[in-house]
Amino acid sequence: MLRTIAVVIMDGVAPFELGLLCEVFGIDRTDDGVPPFDFRVCGERAGEPLRTGVGMLVTPEYGLDALVHADLVAVPAHAIADDYPPAVLAALRAAADRGGTLVSVCSGVFVLGAAGLLDGRACTTHWRHAGELARRFPEARVDPDVLFVDDGTMVTSAGTASGIDACLHVVRRELGSGVANAIARRMVVAPQREGGQRQFVELAIPECTGDSLQPLLAWMLEHLDTEHSVADLAHRAMLSERTFARRFAAETGTTPGRWMALQRVLHARRLLEETQLSVEEVAHVCGFGTAALLRHHFNRIVGVAPKDYRRSFASVP
Repeated sequence: MLRTIAVVIMDGVAPFELGLLCEVFGIDRTDDGVPPFDFRVCGERAGEPLRTGVGMLVTPEYGLDALVHADLVAVPAHAIADDYPPAVLAALRAAADRGGTLVSVCSGVFVLGAAGLLDGRACTTHWRHAGELARRFPEARVDPDVLFVDDGTMVTSAGTASGIDACLHVVRRELGSGVANAIARRMVVAPQREGGQRQFVELAIPECTGDSLQPLLAWMLEHLDTEHSVADLAHRAMLSERTFARRFAAETGTTPGRWMALQRVLHARRLLEETQLSVEEVAHVCGFGTAALLRHHFNRIVGVAPKDYRRSFASVP
């Protein structure tokens, strides 16, 4: 179970990444059905202010001894350094040795690496730091193209807001979809941008960088159960097919067909979690037409069959 969460901070801690850990785990949401967490912000010395690098200080209430019985130990982003306090690294190793789950946000993974915890493990970090991470820790299996990596007792996330995805993933994995969704609703974020459990690596969902196709994308999301040819979509966007294809790729990072397949899978995942519709009915509602086609795309994107996913993550009986 996930009861006690300890966040380790040092000089150079990033306020946003620390804040998102506080937001997910540190706020009492028992009124929403979220179990209470024993949340602790820990430093090498309790009560000693630490610099953030943005003109403010953060004072941890707890010392490193508060990590001893923590179910989850999180390391937010910190300024990347050549060395870190030995006592902090020893505390992280002790947490790993007793089987606690470790979570890092962005450059926090460098602290885990300095503690010797990345050898042979799959991990990630912000794309700008991925090369440096691989150089410093050659035994780590660094994946620079994902939002987060779940390697069982270690979950590492990429830059900034992907830490929210990683934390909600851990909540979902340990406490179920209902709790993760309740936290996400209060935070006004997606419950999880793309999901899986331990062996599944998170895939980045393409997001628009411009606004020229936003109305069309919104319309497509409202009509997932309809087939859309490139010609039809280009006509709706009042563009030539060639220009439409180029703009769509520029704004979403993929093709219309792959984008629609991904959105349909995401919708199918929600229906599998939140409804009792059969797999065949889910396939029809999401626009796949047949259960076989749904299973093909669901396996490709999520990594498991729809029935197996429902068995793990359904929030209704």
